[in-house]
Amino acid sequence: MTTPAGRADLGRAARRQASRSSHGLWIPGADRLDPLTVLARQAATRAPELLPLRYERMAASPFAFLRGAAAVMAADLATQPRTGLTVQLCGDAHLLNFGVSASPGGTLLFDLNDFDETLPGPFEWDVKRLGASVAVAALDNGQSDAQARRAVQAAAEAYRKSMRRMAALGELDVWYEQTGPADILPLVQPGRHRRAETNATPPRPRTALRALEKLTDAPDGRRRITPDPPLLEPLGRIDTAALRTIFTGYRSTLPEARRTLLDRFAFVEAARKVTGVGSVGTRCYVVLLEGRNAGDPLFLQIKEAERSVLEPHLRRSAYAQQGERVVAGQRLLQAAGDIFLGWVTGPEGRHFYWRRLRDTQGSAAVEDMSPDSLYDYAKLCGTALARAHARSGDRVAIAHYLGGTDTFARAIADFALRYSDRNAADHAALTAALAAGRMPSVGPGPVRQP
Repeated sequence: MTTPAGRADLGRAARRQASRSSHGLWIPGADRLDPLTVLARQAATRAPELLPLRYERMAASPFAFLRGAAAVMAADLATQPRTGLTVQLCGDAHLLNFGVSASPGGTLLFDLNDFDETLPGPFEWDVKRLGASVAVAALDNGQSDAQARRAVQAAAEAYRKSMRRMAALGELDVWYEQTGPADILPLVQPGRHRRAETNATPPRPRTALRALEKLTDAPDGRRRITPDPPLLEPLGRIDTAALRTIFTGYRSTLPEARRTLLDRFAFVEAARKVTGVGSVGTRCYVVLLEGRNAGDPLFLQIKEAERSVLEPHLRRSAYAQQGERVVAGQRLLQAAGDIFLGWVTGPEGRHFYWRRLRDTQGSAAVEDMSPDSLYDYAKLCGTALARAHARSGDRVAIAHYLGGTDTFARAIADFALRYSDRNAADHAALTAALAAGRMPSVGPGPVRQP
């Protein structure tokens, strides 16, 4: 194993491959693929009846477009110089893929919460995705370029400072690092402290019961999932039977102790559920299980896993089963993992992963954030991202690449403002296509952006 001094030298040497200031210099290439073509290629494997909903959600705002356009941004990042400092990337580290949720032990943690695109790659790709999302959110909220720049730089500086702090820690200390209530409270507005403190210690059973009340009803005394088409639609007999079959396969991927726990719950009902923006059109389901009685529910989410949008631009995943890729990445990146994470291959060879339906206690409403709130939230996201990267990458090398000044943070802010302009133009292209009655589609040949 390389000594800390050797690892520090590796980090400083990476500046020769991609200087810190070079990250701010982004100009789209003349051969850049039309973003609507990129989206159309993704649509080829998705449920066609849900594609209009996906595009409608992406057209809602430039920030919504950015959320759904991870594949577009991955192609853009691939044209830039790379540090060669590899971590397990989240792959889609925008603002709304962070949040506060309860750990298996009931403690509230702030962490990444979406891993569909996870893959090993250069650490700066996640930082740039986060920075771009901060800039786009700020501008969507009517904030100035200067305010957007300030928030992006705060996120990147929080990442740098956190990575440098963790570079001095021992291996176990880094592995058990968490962003918990003590870290969250100082970064929220004073007027929100009381609310945050209240949310910090929720009674554990009530969180599951809230999900039960939100997603189900019991008009005849039997608890069932409440239809809300097209967003939530209970499955028919044949589809439910197929899901029960792959449930058995999923169970086999759990450790023995977790299988024992799962066996204490009975399968009640399943439904198709539409989630997010970028995921719309992939096959996603929820399963209601019942433990001791009807008041002891467990909701599992089954989500289709496709190739990461990063893979065309990076090394092929070590996992042929894409659900296993997502599970492995989540286990590596999250401070407190989901005990029900597993994977399975379903009908038509489709890959799925299973997890507990997110037990979220707080999520960001970025469209309502003031400049100060967005600044604080961006810092929190940068801190959490550094912790995730430090678990899988060489934190000493990354810390010494970043250095002791704000050079990298200023470059990320430059990039984010430049990319927000490109994202706004891409969003306008989508809204114009939809207004003309056209959805993104792939023509007979490659379509290039003029």
